[in-house]
Amino acid sequence: MSEDTRPMALPREAYPLFRSIGTRWMDNDVYGHVNNVVYYSFFDTAVNGYLIEAGALDIHAGETIGLVIETRCNYFAPLAFPQAVEAGLRVAHVGRSSVRYEVGLFGAGDEMSAAAGHFVHVYVDRANRRPVPLPAALLQALLPLRAD
Repeated sequence: MSEDTRPMALPREAYPLFRSIGTRWMDNDVYGHVNNVVYYSFFDTAVNGYLIEAGALDIHAGETIGLVIETRCNYFAPLAFPQAVEAGLRVAHVGRSSVRYEVGLFGAGDEMSAAAGHFVHVYVDRANRRPVPLPAALLQALLPLRAD
């Protein structure tokens, strides 16, 4: 990456919706901060929690499920237990059967993200795992998160 494309922390206003996530004792590593792998769990928790509450995802009986095909996270500042985390959500791209979710993780009340990343879900038929068009309920739930 060139110097001008280096990832940078983002401000709160970059995200239209926030969800709170509590850290756990086991999230910290021996260096005294949340281990890098936990950030991906925060991403999943924030996005899927929102989709379930919005009625766009039924993890037990829905015909359509989202499979992660790409993910990335950049780290800017440490998070640590017992700190509360606020996950900012936005949608950067909606395709025929895929969605790119972007998530910023903030220490509670912090103005700039401690980490920012994305993942891409491809939505598939639960039974045959083949891509399907995005369901209407999902498209509706994505509207408040659209960044474009």
